[in-house]
Amino acid sequence: MTIILNLLYALFITSLMGYVAYRIVRNKCRNMLKQASSEAEVIKKEKILQAKEKYQQLKTDYDRMVNERNQKLNQAEQRMRQNEQQLSQQQKELQKKMDETTQLKGQLEQQTHIMEAKSEELQTKIKEQNSRLEQISGLSQDEAKNILLENMKAEAESEAAAYINETIGEAKLTATKEAKRIVVASIQRVATETAIENSVTVFNIDSDEVKGRIIGREGRNIRALEAATGIEFIVDDTPEAIILSGFDPVRREIARLALHQLVTDGRIHPARIEEVVAKVRKQIEEEIVEVGKRTAIDLGIHGLHPELIRLIGKMKYRSSYGQNLLQHSRETANLAGIMAAELGLNAKAARRAGLLHDIGKVPDDEPELPHAMIGQNLAEKYKERPEICNAVGAHHDEIEMTSMIAPIIQVCDAISGARPGARREVIESYIKRLKDMEDIALSYPGVVKTYAIQAGRELRVIVGADKLSDAESESLSHDIAKKIQDEMTYPGQVKITVIRETRSVSYAK
Repeated sequence: MTIILNLLYALFITSLMGYVAYRIVRNKCRNMLKQASSEAEVIKKEKILQAKEKYQQLKTDYDRMVNERNQKLNQAEQRMRQNEQQLSQQQKELQKKMDETTQLKGQLEQQTHIMEAKSEELQTKIKEQNSRLEQISGLSQDEAKNILLENMKAEAESEAAAYINETIGEAKLTATKEAKRIVVASIQRVATETAIENSVTVFNIDSDEVKGRIIGREGRNIRALEAATGIEFIVDDTPEAIILSGFDPVRREIARLALHQLVTDGRIHPARIEEVVAKVRKQIEEEIVEVGKRTAIDLGIHGLHPELIRLIGKMKYRSSYGQNLLQHSRETANLAGIMAAELGLNAKAARRAGLLHDIGKVPDDEPELPHAMIGQNLAEKYKERPEICNAVGAHHDEIEMTSMIAPIIQVCDAISGARPGARREVIESYIKRLKDMEDIALSYPGVVKTYAIQAGRELRVIVGADKLSDAESESLSHDIAKKIQDEMTYPGQVKITVIRETRSVSYAK
């Protein structure tokens, strides 16, 4: 019984505690609901206020946009009204101008009718005048026109010739003066000695006794020398001298040096001759390369192929018309560099082309081509620039010039070759050139006599005063100069002077 009571009491206590807990939880929930409701009310009021502010802002922006649009519409409407007024005014002005144009058109038509009538009347009068003139002069209209045209043509030719001479004179005063200045300045800055080279070398000896040792027993020594060097040794009655004859200057130099060493050493026999000639030939080859390098350095030219340097050194032992080829090439290079600098062109390229322009005269083989073409092929083979190759190939007009350096090289080559004493000219070709110049001038009608003077630098032409007029004489000088320039080859330039003289003779008795 006690246990049951205890259980009932425990159950009651548990129920009471659960009820108390329920009341506590319920009160807490009610408090939380009240608090949440109050907070929600506050948030609701805030949101409503924010919405009202946003609405007010949007409404303000919308009103502003509406006002701006209305202002733009008003402005556009005002512009349209102004344009309508301007168009209306322009239309009135246009209508006024159209009315004026109509009036002018009517006046013009009236004047046109009047002019047509006057033109017909004028044509009638002209025909009458022409018929009267034909009756008076005894010439038809076509004949009179032909006579007038012939007179006008002759007058025009005379005036044209005078104008051409005047224009050419003015051009020469400026162009020739500037060209002479550049050429003279270039020549003055290049001081090169000129010397004529021959195809023989004279080897001096101390006494005639040496001649016997050089000839050797039964001529074996001199035969060995000629076989080893390719040069003819002339031992004659010339006192204390032996002549070395040959067209190859390199071989002549090898023979001269070898003979000098043999005479100095005293041992002259075939084996020794071959040994000395081979040694001297090697020395000459080394000297050729050294000369080529030194020449390129002196001219400020860099990057040349070793084979081109060797060919440049080889030019030292070559000559052209008696002029040393290396000296000529150096002079051409210096002249070309100065002229290119004066004209604002590449002076280094000009010097390079000037040095290489005659490289085709010293090839190892001898192809059947002009030396300018051989030089161009060598320059292309050893990777020279196209303008350099063109200048080398075109300096004698074998090919067309494609760069500004090419004519400079041609001019400088002519200057170096035409310098007094630079080249040796055969007397027969010199006389033939003078005769050809005189014959060209004599081939023109009206020419009485011709004289080539100043070593062919001037040609004086005497014409008959009764056969040519002054204007025709001026034209004749240009024609002769052009024909000589086209048909002949000559150094420098040739001055053509046409002389027309009138003589009147009378006697007093």
